[in-house]
Amino acid sequence: MTTPRIVLFGATGFTGRLTAEALLARGALPLLAGRDPARLAALAAALPTRLPTAVADVSRPDSVRRIVESGDVLISTVGPFARWGEPAVRAVTEAGAIYLDSTGEPPFIKRVFQRYGPAAAARGAALVTAFGYDYVPGNLAAALALRKAGTAAVRVDIGYFVRGNMARRASAGTRASALGMILEPMYGFRDGRIIREHGRTRLFDVGGRKRHGISLGASEHFALPRAYPRLREVNVYLGWLGGLTRAAGVLARATPVIAALPGARRMTEAMADRAIRTGNRLAVADPAISSQTVAEAYDRAGRLLATVRLDGGDPYDFTARVLAWAATTALVRGVGGTGALGPVEAFGLDALAEGCAAAGLQIAPS
Repeated sequence: MTTPRIVLFGATGFTGRLTAEALLARGALPLLAGRDPARLAALAAALPTRLPTAVADVSRPDSVRRIVESGDVLISTVGPFARWGEPAVRAVTEAGAIYLDSTGEPPFIKRVFQRYGPAAAARGAALVTAFGYDYVPGNLAAALALRKAGTAAVRVDIGYFVRGNMARRASAGTRASALGMILEPMYGFRDGRIIREHGRTRLFDVGGRKRHGISLGASEHFALPRAYPRLREVNVYLGWLGGLTRAAGVLARATPVIAALPGARRMTEAMADRAIRTGNRLAVADPAISSQTVAEAYDRAGRLLATVRLDGGDPYDFTARVLAWAATTALVRGVGGTGALGPVEAFGLDALAEGCAAAGLQIAPS
């Protein structure tokens, strides 16, 4: 039996390269995996430490299965995940290993928790999806707010916000994932269950500034109610669209009708393919970009009990660093269970807070 290792699948992509650098900064020596041997060799040669490589292609699932063994930690940055993410999940499940990914795609997250979680638990595998800026800060902020609020809290609202030009910073994979999600149904958690919803919006106070957010599906809807069974409602909002948020809400409510139009999905897939072909943009963190994540805990009467805000820098930089922290931690200590896990379940609240702080996420003063 070989010594357990970290496998970085999708290493030559935008997020993959950043994660490889972050792993090296933590002293890890991951196996770099991807479909193009020439690009893998170029990446290995460009890094300050020469790392081993392996060819694995989602179109050949057996090749993905061969790169992971029991005890390994596999990080997947292969997006769009709704199209290409499942072979890695299945490979880790069959191997009884630990899985982390960088997805922010609500339908894929839902699939991991509902479809793959039970099978992973049966095989002793752990699946920790959406372990990046999407959606670790919200899970952490909500857990901290719920700790402050105490047992009276039954609802938590989470808002994600950025300052700076994220449209310019967005990677090809992010653009393709966003296009692929345009016609997909969103979800929330209310009355103790996952429900469908489209286009809800609300205002948040973000450091004294009012910011709109639009509802979307996230890992918080699955993970937080399991960690905090008293929760009856979890809402997650994305506030990147600024003044366009309310217009986006109207469009989102029309999504079921638009999705039913002939050729609509083929059109969004073609747009996503084009986004991927354009390649990546900036390869380094943008100091002009910052992130703010707000969580508010409420009681049954709708009274606000506690608020926590987390401030960070470039979301891509945070994603790479927190994935590197999680992988190195999981390799040494394991994670807190099997099946599909949320960030708090996998690592514990205090350890997660320390890991996020090391990745550049700080609690804002009250």
